[in-house]
Amino acid sequence: MKEQTNIPTGKVERASRFVTTGLKVGTNYLKHYTKKLIDPSISREELHADNAEDIYDTLSNLKGSALKVAQMLSMDKGMLPKAYTDKFAMSQYSAPPLSGPLVVNTFVKTLGKTPAELYDTFDVKAANAASIGQVHKATKWGKELAIKIQYPGVASSVKSDLRIVKPFAMRIVGMNEVDMDKYFDEIESKLLEETDYKLELARSMEVSSLCAHIPNLVFPNYYPALSSEKIITMDWLQGYHLKEFLLKNPSQEARNKIGQALWDFYQFQVHQLKKVHADPHPGNFLMREDGTIGIFDFGCIKEIPEDFYINYFLLTDKEILKDEERRKQIYTSLEMIHPEDSEKEIAFFSTLFQKMIDMLTLPFTVPEFDFGDERYFQEIYAYMDYVANLKEVKESKVARGSRHSLYVNRTYFGLYSILSDLKANIKTGLPAH
Repeated sequence: MKEQTNIPTGKVERASRFVTTGLKVGTNYLKHYTKKLIDPSISREELHADNAEDIYDTLSNLKGSALKVAQMLSMDKGMLPKAYTDKFAMSQYSAPPLSGPLVVNTFVKTLGKTPAELYDTFDVKAANAASIGQVHKATKWGKELAIKIQYPGVASSVKSDLRIVKPFAMRIVGMNEVDMDKYFDEIESKLLEETDYKLELARSMEVSSLCAHIPNLVFPNYYPALSSEKIITMDWLQGYHLKEFLLKNPSQEARNKIGQALWDFYQFQVHQLKKVHADPHPGNFLMREDGTIGIFDFGCIKEIPEDFYINYFLLTDKEILKDEERRKQIYTSLEMIHPEDSEKEIAFFSTLFQKMIDMLTLPFTVPEFDFGDERYFQEIYAYMDYVANLKEVKESKVARGSRHSLYVNRTYFGLYSILSDLKANIKTGLPAH
C-alpha cells in the first residue's frame, strides 16, 4: 500500500479536500441519473460504490476524526448501503500508512529520541494503519513490541473535521441535523479522549488488569517509559483479525470460546465496572485457533451513568415493560419519548421501540443464544430499514435516545456483529447482581 508523506493539518486545506470530494459525489449523482435515463434498469449500487470510493479516498488520506466516523458507520450494517460498509470497514486496520520520516519525527518530538535509540530493532514500515494511528513492530529486552503512533494534527482537527464531515454523514445515514448535533457532541468528546494517548495508556492498564480473570482473554503489557502523548508501547500480540481468522476455517469450539470470552468481557465491564471498551471493531481483536483472543486499544471508554444504566437494562425486563405507565417512565428517562410528545406520538414511538427492543434484547432474556442464526439478524436489519423509512421517523424534529445510548448501543451492535460473523453459540442472559 502506498505510504503518505504528509497529512493535511490546516483547517482550510482539510476543508478544501472535502469540498473537492463533495463535487465528485455530485458528479457521481449526475452520471448515475444520466445513465438511468438511457437504461432504467441500472440500480443505485453503482452510485453507492462510486461515492463510497471517493469519500473513503478522501477520509483515509485526512486520517483522524473524519476517518473514525467512517469506521463507526461501517459497523452499523443496517444503517449503510453495503458499498459504504465494505469500503469504510477498511479503516478498521488498513488505511494508507505514514512514511518513515514522519514516524521518526513523532518520536523525536515527543520522546526526544529516534526509534533506533529507543528499541533494539524498529520496523519503519507500518504493520497496521487505522483512523487515528498506526502500529509498528519493534524489539527490546528480547520481546516483540507493538508501537502505536498517532498521526500528526489529529487532536487539533477533531472539532473542525466533525463540522465538515457532518453533511456527508447526514446524507449517507439519512439522519436529520437535530439528531446529528446531539450525537456529534458525544462523538466529539470521545474522539478528543481518543487522541490523548496518556489517558489511553492509563485506561488500558487499568481495564485490562481488572478483566484479566476472564477466561481466554489475553492482554498486552504496557510500557509507560516508552510511551508519550502520541506514542504507546505495548507487547506484540499474536493472532488474526476476524476476516483472516475466519479464512482459516476455525473449529466451532474455537468460535464459541472466543464468542463467550467477548460476551463475558463486555458484560463484566458494563455491569461491574460501569465503563466499557466502546470500540468493538475487528481491528481491536486478535483471534487464535485455540479459542483465545487478544484485546487492545482502550482509547474509547464509555463511562455509564448509574441512572442511564438502571433504565437501559430495565428494557430487558419483559414483566416491567408490561406496565404501561412504568414503560412510559423508562422511555422518557432514556429520551426515547419526550414530555412534549402528543399522545399519538407517544403511542406510535412506544410501539415502534418496543418491537425493536424485543428483538435486540433477546440474547439477554435466554440462557443460551446462537449468534449464527442468520434469520435473527436479517429480521433486525429489515426492521431497522423499515423504521428508518417511516414518514413519522424521517420528519421527527427531536432526537430520540439519550446521548449515552450512542456508544452503549454502538458497543452492543459491534459485539453482535462480531459474534454473528463468528457464528458463536454462547451462554448469555444477564448476570446475577
